[in-house]
Amino acid sequence: MVGTRLPRGTTARVVLASSRNAWADLAATFTPLTWTLGWLGRIVAQVIFYALIGSLLGSPDRMRYLYIGAAVVATAMETLLVVSTSTRERYSGTLPLLVASPSRLWPVFLGRSVQWLPSGVATATVALFAIGPAFGVRFTLSSGFAAFGVLVLVAITTYGYGLALAALVLRFMRLRNWATNLSYTVMMLICGVTVPLSFWPVWLQGAAQVFPLTHTLHVIRLLEGGTGDSLTILTSLGLAVLTSLGWYGVAAFLLERLATAGRRRGSIEFAES
Repeated sequence: MVGTRLPRGTTARVVLASSRNAWADLAATFTPLTWTLGWLGRIVAQVIFYALIGSLLGSPDRMRYLYIGAAVVATAMETLLVVSTSTRERYSGTLPLLVASPSRLWPVFLGRSVQWLPSGVATATVALFAIGPAFGVRFTLSSGFAAFGVLVLVAITTYGYGLALAALVLRFMRLRNWATNLSYTVMMLICGVTVPLSFWPVWLQGAAQVFPLTHTLHVIRLLEGGTGDSLTILTSLGLAVLTSLGWYGVAAFLLERLATAGRRRGSIEFAES
């Protein structure tokens, strides 16, 4: 019954059960061979493409800058696939059943697309550490371990933003492709991926701060360059976590509003074009 008080610990169990669907979804989408030769090969080729632009400019520094940006944003790009997998619940007809269940909606969607987090981290790890040295991207052993940890944080923090976007798209399904592509393009432009943040006017630099990627990418650049003190790095990581928590909060709010409105009006249909 809707509104029934659920036992303590139910939220964690719902997230865990939903994540099992995520891993099953990944196994149905890729085999180890197709992920390696298909998906990974495609993303690495994309990263190299951006690096070659820097090479054509005759600047090793620019080539390295573009390579790091493209490699790290690949993690964010994969994480944004949460929008696609979340909207499948509406197309497949399971969203009305989830809304009718006694559980809150946000734990279901929190676990629903976690498969993209390790996939995105693995992609960027190969690009940065295995192929990156060929393009002048080098880490020490300690900075490499730290950078890997930050890649994990890139995935976790961007997932919060992607989940909020998915919650919005579930209400306005016609926006699903437009919203994802626009978000990815904006992050590429203003988060320090292709040009430094200082290239943009002050108001746009301020707008970039709402994306966790802006802060995490900055830290990876500092680690690769061996620059930046501990305080600067910790401050940037803290900002990434804080902005991400805000996005997770927005996602939970929007999902619960969707569920409440659907239960009240019976407006969650089984499909929408």
